[in-house]
Amino acid sequence: MKTTIFEIEGMNCEACANTIKALVEKEPGVQMASVSYGKQHARVLYDPKLIEEERLVTAMQKTGFRVVGRG
Repeated sequence: MKTTIFEIEGMNCEACANTIKALVEKEPGVQMASVSYGKQHARVLYDPKLIEEERLVTAMQKTGFRVVGRG
């Protein structure tokens, strides 16, 4: 398993964070996601054998949010 923190722009409220969390957790290979509106980031625990980071980025950006960094 791997954990990556994604820096996200465009979140305006907790509902935005919940939307991102729900989208990411639907992806295959994702075990858990926590999204912080206050910190403007998402922490995702996933299996890199089942899903690539780029697919996670695509899922987060689906609704107009922007991933601006990873760590």
